[in-house]
Amino acid sequence: MARRGSGAGAARTLVVYYSRSGHTRRIAEEVAAALGADLEEIREPGDRSGLFGYARCALEALFGASAEIGAPRRDPSGYEQVVVGTPVWYAAVSTPVRTYLWVERPRLPRVAFFLTHGGFGRERVLGQMSALAGQRPVAELALRLREIESGEHREKVASFARSLRSGPARAAERPPRKGAASRGRGSRGRGPP
Repeated sequence: MARRGSGAGAARTLVVYYSRSGHTRRIAEEVAAALGADLEEIREPGDRSGLFGYARCALEALFGASAEIGAPRRDPSGYEQVVVGTPVWYAAVSTPVRTYLWVERPRLPRVAFFLTHGGFGRERVLGQMSALAGQRPVAELALRLREIESGEHREKVASFARSLRSGPARAAERPPRKGAASRGRGSRGRGPP
């Protein structure tokens, strides 16, 4: 498979993520290092820091909004698999990841997902990500913030990376996730469901 900048020993996996507070970035870096993968941060104009940024995240998550994001530097279709990471915002996929999955959907090879969360929303967000990507993931990883802060996450990240190195999990053999078709509560303008 040809890809921009590919050559002997080029990465087979792309890890794409959005992080507001740094937790998801930390996991993305660890997953990319474990896989020898290329790493791409989803960037967006504007600021999500502080109380107003937090409120913006909450409102966008509640309404299933899309966001303006920068053009990806790497073409996901040039990889064998793309691992996508998101924080959970009010039991919803983050707006930048929602937009990335929707826009890049036609170019995504097989996918795997990971998320960071404070304690709820895991199943709903994984279902949203599957619906947006138009496919079931070959692997999933959900980490609570307390696991990340304490370092307890390391074995889970290693196991996730091992499953991705050994080939796709038998996603088709897993029963459908309850609510997998959940897509949020609408959209602002043209964009992801």
